Amino acid sequence: MRRGGIVFGYGSLIFRPDIEFKSREWVRVSDWSRRFYQGSVDHRGVPGAPGRVATLLPQPGSHCWGVAYHVEEAVYGAMLERLDIREVGGYDRRAVTVQRRDGTALQDVLMYLATPDNPGYLGAAPIGAMAAQILRARGPSGENREYLYRLAAALRAEALEDPHVFGLEQAVRDLEG
Repeated sequence: MRRGGIVFGYGSLIFRPDIEFKSREWVRVSDWSRRFYQGSVDHRGVPGAPGRVATLLPQPGSHCWGVAYHVEEAVYGAMLERLDIREVGGYDRRAVTVQRRDGTALQDVLMYLATPDNPGYLGAAPIGAMAAQILRARGPSGENREYLYRLAAALRAEALEDPHVFGLEQAVRDLEG
């Protein structure tokens, strides 16, 4: 029986975990696909000018790579309180099973998910429109494009593919000129 818990990060938790953890490892969650469909008015945008941040959509046959953070029991409760505040903008907790690179599974891994029924959900849009929104948006946590660029760089550093993230990154860079 494990002590503490595991949190799966697929967006800003990859490059800015801001939590106390004992170890981390790259894992993937099956049948989910990362998309920049969640609005952010508290971190990467402001009310009236939201940024776009990652959430996951159910998609059979696909997978999304992210980081599993192993958290000690002594700090797990406090870590959840911090993440609940950080992810207050439309995210709910969900337990999932993830796979390590060697194929073994980790069960009951906590993930924060923004579903289409939350008030900040922006949904799909043409890639050019999403890129323009990301290029303009800025919030208390910084520029929205920084979020996208740092996520893309982290995935690239691990030689992991994500066509949505990389396509959006290229569209934003093209707009920057």
